[in-house]
Amino acid sequence: MKEKGYIMEKVVIIGCGAYMDSGYGCPGEWRCLKAASLGQGNFNGESSVVSFVRCECPGRSLVSNVGMAIRLSEIRPDVIYLSSCLVNAMPSCPYSTPQEIAKALEEKTGIKVVQGTHDYH
Repeated sequence: MKEKGYIMEKVVIIGCGAYMDSGYGCPGEWRCLKAASLGQGNFNGESSVVSFVRCECPGRSLVSNVGMAIRLSEIRPDVIYLSSCLVNAMPSCPYSTPQEIAKALEEKTGIKVVQGTHDYH
């Protein structure tokens, strides 16, 4: 049971669309959503996922899509998480690194970006 006045962290999760579609071990968002709900992995506690955004190759629209998701949900997230499949993808993304993605998102939104969501296998 949650304590009175407990406020869950509001988060956006960004997954690698190519990784999810290719079946390289990421079936989609269930692992990230589980970790967020239970406060496991890189989450600071039980979290409320206010948006899940797929990065689509070559990633040019990711920052604007995240901005649109924030505007449309009308909920400003506390943290943006790059999914574990995006951060640890093998083969890695040929278009940008997780560090470049995190930097672009932080610069545009002013919201902290965490690289990785969970350690589930």
